[in-house]
Amino acid sequence: MSTAMQLARRGWYTCDPNPRVGCVISKDDTIIAEGWHVATGEAHAEIDALNKCRDAAGATVYLTLEPCSHHGRTPPCAEALIKAGVDTVIVAMPDPNPAVSGAGIKRLEQAGIKVRQGLLEAKARQLNPGFIKRMTASLPYARCKMAMSLDGRTALANGDSQWISSEPSRRDVHRLRAASSAVLSSVDTVLKDDPALNARDLDLAFKPAVRVIVDRKLKTPAHARLFRIPGSVLIYTENENQDRINKLTSAEVDIICLPRSETWLRHVFSHLATTFKINEILIEAGATFAGALLEQGLIDELIIYMAPMLLGSDAAPLLKLQPLGKLIDARQLDIIDVSHVGKDLRLTLTPKG
Repeated sequence: MSTAMQLARRGWYTCDPNPRVGCVISKDDTIIAEGWHVATGEAHAEIDALNKCRDAAGATVYLTLEPCSHHGRTPPCAEALIKAGVDTVIVAMPDPNPAVSGAGIKRLEQAGIKVRQGLLEAKARQLNPGFIKRMTASLPYARCKMAMSLDGRTALANGDSQWISSEPSRRDVHRLRAASSAVLSSVDTVLKDDPALNARDLDLAFKPAVRVIVDRKLKTPAHARLFRIPGSVLIYTENENQDRINKLTSAEVDIICLPRSETWLRHVFSHLATTFKINEILIEAGATFAGALLEQGLIDELIIYMAPMLLGSDAAPLLKLQPLGKLIDARQLDIIDVSHVGKDLRLTLTPKG
């Protein structure tokens, strides 16, 4: 199963919006075939593995995710395993889609195939946090990337922030973009930094992320850099001014107007998940917008690159959050990982609750 999970990671940058899945087929304690899902529309992991072995009759199959039981772009994988005559299927985790969860396992059992569930399930879930959250909560899994100094500052008082993080850290961010379904920012960041928000200069194949701008008043300039780079752009707004919309709309740019509400940002995230099948979002924004997302419970993970420098008390803070009256009310985080990237520390944290 551990090998199957390593295989699943080979589709890390390419199989979105489908889940990352790996498969190992063994017979007589020997691995006879391996497979993984490369891209949407191509063979699923179990089909890829079955296509690589001459005879899977009586074999044991290790799968990181329950085999599909329904017709989509490809036929049901459960039926392919039955037709191949396998003896046992060991599944790390069930399909998170509530509409079909357990159906693939049930079909295998009906055909007389022995099924075991739960082997390394926690590890399997780490492969697809976005797919799982989209299927169970109709929301994407959101990572917020930020860079700061050792004293928690992101820019000098005059706005100078290039570059706090090291070159290796900036390359690492491009890998985060490449692994994401969407890269999301605010119009304030577009106006201040004119970012491209695309992954580049990588020695790997990846599916380009959709670039998303949250712009309630539709202030994004038509000459913004992100419009000059090929790839899909979505702008979410409350502004229904048709002249302004027409100036920004093009073949690769969509303007989406959502009605004003107290939960408008959550509505944006839900729309991305349900309409565009966005599994994982990388948020790249300033302290105010990132703080608002965190306070509304829309950030699942913080990735912070901490540089060994001090910027002083007048420099800009990492996040702008509501003031607290008591220390007990401080927002708590769990540290998931700490690693070196160049001269920086990369902190991965998840908000508690």
